[in-house]
Amino acid sequence: MSGLAIRQNSTRLRRSNEDLRQALRTIMNDLHDTCTEHGESRDGIDYVKGANIAGFRKVAGAMLAFEVV
Repeated sequence: MSGLAIRQNSTRLRRSNEDLRQALRTIMNDLHDTCTEHGESRDGIDYVKGANIAGFRKVAGAMLAFEVV
């Protein structure tokens, strides 16, 4: 929620509680989908592994985009 609040404060726009709930719901669903995609194993979903792999891929993609490596 703090990221949503910071964005709302910086843009000086007010959002209704329902808009904030929906934004948070969307963020949480996206996180779940990402962790599921990268953390699936035969024993179920390893959310830590999924989050770590997704984070690594995001940083690696940015590094390649900026030709750091």
